[in-house]
Amino acid sequence: MNSLDAQKVLCVLYADPSTGMPSHYARDSIPTLTQYPDGQSLPTPASIDFNPGHLLGSVSGGLGLERFLIDRGHQFVVTADKDGPDSVFEKELADADVVISQPFWPGYLTAERIEKAPNLKLAITAGIGSDHVDLQAAMDRNITVCEVTWCNSVSVAEHAVMQILALVRDYIPQYDLVVKGGWNIADAVSRSYDIEGMDVGVVAAGRIGLALLKRMKPFDVTLHYTDRHRLSSDVEQELGLTFHESVESLISVCDVVSIHCPLHPETENMFNDSLISKMKRGSYIVNTARGKICDREAIVRALESGQLAGYAGDVWFPQPAPNDHPWRTMPNHAMTPHTSGTSLSAQARYAAGVREILECWLEGRPVRDEYLIVQGGALAGTGAHSYSEGDSTGGSEEAAKFTSSGL
Repeated sequence: MNSLDAQKVLCVLYADPSTGMPSHYARDSIPTLTQYPDGQSLPTPASIDFNPGHLLGSVSGGLGLERFLIDRGHQFVVTADKDGPDSVFEKELADADVVISQPFWPGYLTAERIEKAPNLKLAITAGIGSDHVDLQAAMDRNITVCEVTWCNSVSVAEHAVMQILALVRDYIPQYDLVVKGGWNIADAVSRSYDIEGMDVGVVAAGRIGLALLKRMKPFDVTLHYTDRHRLSSDVEQELGLTFHESVESLISVCDVVSIHCPLHPETENMFNDSLISKMKRGSYIVNTARGKICDREAIVRALESGQLAGYAGDVWFPQPAPNDHPWRTMPNHAMTPHTSGTSLSAQARYAAGVREILECWLEGRPVRDEYLIVQGGALAGTGAHSYSEGDSTGGSEEAAKFTSSGL
């Protein structure tokens, strides 16, 4: 890519706060990290045009990219209107060279949309998880797909720990009782347990899953994991981990199961009626990976029957979830919108990572291997390690049923 070639960069971000962009922030700064836990360096763009700790993931924040792109003669289009054939995203996609999207408010790049975008050469995930892109179609069209590995892995792990504790201790109904002026302690504790001594397992012990295991160890729980890439014996011994060859083996012994695998055809609807029936009665699922890994109706049935004591997570399918999505109203849940990986701290890292990828792309330099998902018509880099060929975007058009009216 010649840096002199003018590119159209189309960026899909979530809407600004309902009260407008913040005039001030709760904290004056965020901690400065020097490297990620495995030694990988943080994003290394030549420079940034934003204040770390500010809101960057909404439309007005623009990932801090506007000045960088416009000053170099590129076109930069930012929108939150992403779903349906009349959306700004679909209209602007027709002549876009680069698409940037966050997992929290994904601009779904289906095969049909890719077919309508003859100029498209690069799709960047501002965050982690590129399942909103039809990876098979990207391979077939020789589109490069990148994501900012590690940028919000710890952010998501922290969120998962919070939701595990919220479920087991039944925190949300207790908080709700206080807000409503109540003080019936018997009601408040009738579903509250200690996590101490429980068996906690993770499905996939990659960056996020391993970070969760490390954070759960001090709670004096028994830790389990399953992954197609087994951890080293040193790590297993350090954390006291029990390895399971299969998901079925893990879920049969665990009280809490936390899901951290990528979404691809092999994991789509993995947690269905059959698998959930093999779990302990009264166990908990926390899913901060992707909503489509769990069968939507099977989760509702398991909560209603008591097979599951609780379900939490912040990932849905599609996103945004339609207003009538049953996970909004199912019993004993602790759902959040997809916020785990878009804390203000994480935004600073993934905005810098997107800037680094764009600098490399526009200047014709290689993008780091750990950021690559698809390149040269095949899975590459992190993609070759974590994904499989195929498509998981089917059904994403249902996101058009969401309306923010009154929410």
